[in-house]
Amino acid sequence: MPTDYVHGYTEREAQRLHDQAASVRELLHADTRYAAGELVLEPGCGVGAQTVTLAAGSPQARFVSLDIACESAREARELVGSRGLANVEFAAADLFRLPFGDGQFDHIFLCYVLEHLPDPRGALESLRRVLREGGTVTAIEGDHGSCYFHPRTSAARAAWQCLIDVQAAMGGDSLIGRRLYPLLSEAGFRDVEVSPRMVYADAGLPELRHSFVATTITPMVEGAREHALAMGLIDEETWERGIRELYAIPASDEGTFCYTFFKAVARK
Repeated sequence: MPTDYVHGYTEREAQRLHDQAASVRELLHADTRYAAGELVLEPGCGVGAQTVTLAAGSPQARFVSLDIACESAREARELVGSRGLANVEFAAADLFRLPFGDGQFDHIFLCYVLEHLPDPRGALESLRRVLREGGTVTAIEGDHGSCYFHPRTSAARAAWQCLIDVQAAMGGDSLIGRRLYPLLSEAGFRDVEVSPRMVYADAGLPELRHSFVATTITPMVEGAREHALAMGLIDEETWERGIRELYAIPASDEGTFCYTFFKAVARK
């Protein structure tokens, strides 16, 4: 199983991915639809958190969802089956060595994949090969540098920065959302359009604030704990205090949180 996924392959991380998908489903996917009979490749499907939304939203399209982690692909297959979705096939494969012919797919959909790769442009070039002429690629990524919150304590900011630094040290880029336009253009795609998708929550949106901050974002930061401490990026006391202060945001009347995702659509 790959070991360079910054958040780890734990049961808690699998649940966090499902929580994250649910909290921003409409924000990210409301305008993603594929026509009947079209074949869509979803590389890096993970545990299927995005797959079920894609397949349910375009029930007449066909999807091939793949992941390099066999266990994740198995969990995704079980999830899709439990939802009664019959329009998805699964494979365990490396997106840099895709076992598909040139121009085989009508569309490609990527979500939270490029940020974990040391060569995102190379990945896009590999995917472009299996996309038909005129077909589209959709890429969704977050940008951890877009985050701001209140109260903005020094310990919480330090813990958040650790996630950015750990991912960079592992060869990824958690600031990649802002790079989608140049990456897609340099990989040979045309008609690139990028739209920011902002999540903002305060006490007036208690359910969103809880689901996004308490069950999605803060657990994501927590996943970098062992790496951050081992790398000497932060001391344990500051880390623990920072995590407590992040969890306190949705429990406070004054707590606010804002984060921006970026969704890009381009054509071959």
